[in-house]
Amino acid sequence: MKSKIPFILRLTVAIILIQTLRFKFTAHPDSVYIFEQVGLEPYGRIGIGVLELIAGILLLIPKTVWLGAILTLGIIGGAISMHLTKIGIEVNNDKGTLFITAITTFILSIIILYLYRRDIPFLKSRI
Repeated sequence: MKSKIPFILRLTVAIILIQTLRFKFTAHPDSVYIFEQVGLEPYGRIGIGVLELIAGILLLIPKTVWLGAILTLGIIGGAISMHLTKIGIEVNNDKGTLFITAITTFILSIIILYLYRRDIPFLKSRI
């Protein structure tokens, strides 16, 4: 792909994923609160942080962009589900910022996966 847009999308999602790690790995009270609400504190918080780090790195490596996008969709899909079922749209008076960021990340990941669909090894012969 010659356009810079796919790279900008990948970088945006990677930055979103990686910048949240300081909250998860330092046990920020907001992060602890969220994971307590869904019954995943502390192991889920740390485990999901590790998965987000892996997804962010995979998005930056050209050959693994598709895998990073799929992993991101799974992680963020779970986050969106938790917002809609357990923790609500607004968390600790954030005016929905965390939820909106999750939706944005999810949509960008769908676009990235679409743009890099030809790189998915088990789909190459079908596309």
